[in-house]
Amino acid sequence: MTTDNEICRMNALTLAAHIRNKQLSASEVTEAVLRRMEKLEPHIHAFCTPTPEVARAAARAVDTRIAAGEDAGILGGVPIGIKDLVATKDIPTVMGSPLYRDFIPDEDDIVVERLKQAGAVIIGKTNVPEFGYSGAGHNPVFPTTRNPWNTQLTSGGSSAGSGASVAAGVAPFAIGSDGGGSVRIPSAHCGLYGIKASMGRVALYPGCRDERYPGVSSWESLEHIGPMSRTVADSALMLSVIAGPDPRDRYSIPAADFDYVEATKGDIRGLRIAYSEDWGYAAVDPEVRRVVSEAVAVFEEDLGCTVERANPGWDNPMGTFWALVAADTDLVGMRRMMKGREHEMSGHLVDLLNHPWTAEDFTNARIGRQRICNLMWRFMAKYDLVLTPTLAVPPFAIDIQGPEKIDGRMGRPTDWLAFTFIANMTGQPAATVPAGFTRDGLPVGLQIIGRHLDDRCVLRASGAFEAARPWADHWPALLQQLGL
Repeated sequence: MTTDNEICRMNALTLAAHIRNKQLSASEVTEAVLRRMEKLEPHIHAFCTPTPEVARAAARAVDTRIAAGEDAGILGGVPIGIKDLVATKDIPTVMGSPLYRDFIPDEDDIVVERLKQAGAVIIGKTNVPEFGYSGAGHNPVFPTTRNPWNTQLTSGGSSAGSGASVAAGVAPFAIGSDGGGSVRIPSAHCGLYGIKASMGRVALYPGCRDERYPGVSSWESLEHIGPMSRTVADSALMLSVIAGPDPRDRYSIPAADFDYVEATKGDIRGLRIAYSEDWGYAAVDPEVRRVVSEAVAVFEEDLGCTVERANPGWDNPMGTFWALVAADTDLVGMRRMMKGREHEMSGHLVDLLNHPWTAEDFTNARIGRQRICNLMWRFMAKYDLVLTPTLAVPPFAIDIQGPEKIDGRMGRPTDWLAFTFIANMTGQPAATVPAGFTRDGLPVGLQIIGRHLDDRCVLRASGAFEAARPWADHWPALLQQLGL
């Protein structure tokens, strides 16, 4: 008999195959992950809204179809968490905000529609900072999400609960969204793989696209939805389900001309790679530099790539990025919603909404973005990939926006996010792979950025690095402490 722990440590591809072949039932799998969730939630607070009855009903439907000899879908019976910024019909979508405490969408997000059609079993909504305007995992409504590798530390954000849940084995993968790194940030902090495909690969709606919801009609020119998983192949499997155009998203692009799972296979010998350890200006924790540099060496010494240290040449564009966020935000609608309730909300979000933004701020931001895009494509004319740290620091204490000092340099609480948001500004594909651990046992991520629309190369490089330095069997000590 397969134990709960064996089930919860299986990857999505294996689970789907076992369910399809009747070695496991979808209901068995669902009950195993729900029991694990119940044990872990008091420690990590990954799920703001568990949905056990929704999950059980979906699992029974999968089992019925399989018993009848029908196709239950490529993800038939596989459990998944859905980030609480992503709309779920008839399931609360609070987005970490008191302004949406009672909000229940009347439609699913496109990716949720596609996951359901593929037979995935939704086990709950995963926790986020308020409206996703943060790289950390706390909000005014729910308990702070904690990192399974050290529960005194953040799991990152804004896909905070998705990262914690997958790292703890509550589900083999989860949906995240990424407007400035929010798939890659918690994936890096939690020792996972996460990928933001090229802008438009995964269609978004209603998030960023529906003016009825001021809190979520934001980040339109920056936002992506993507998978977070323990293996590269599982993320590719999810992309094969959720990617593709939709008329509800004017940024969506035609379907890829390659198979996502097959794209993870093959060697990368001969690729030309640029390695930037700091973009030329960012403060980076010495342990992160060490771990990432050792991971980069694998590409040259083991995988046969040519690696050069190089920087694209822009100055720190953090201010430009936040102006783009503000320009994408329904400032009028959100200011109206929060009036008189500012004291209930996250201070950093209130500050952003109340900032006296000008037309010149937004115009300058668009021009700044154009400059970065042009610098990047010229830079990448010489390189197939760019490697960087995913984050400038390892996981840090909960309930803060970020460390005020990195490698002895004082800075802003968002400086640790220096590497991720660039790919949102340019729309390029970007992934994070687990690079290794600090001497304190904390995960560190390596970011892989590909050329415009070259998702296939990013997936192939991710798969090659995983094969050279596998990570999926590393589990947080918390699980052993809890007998999991």
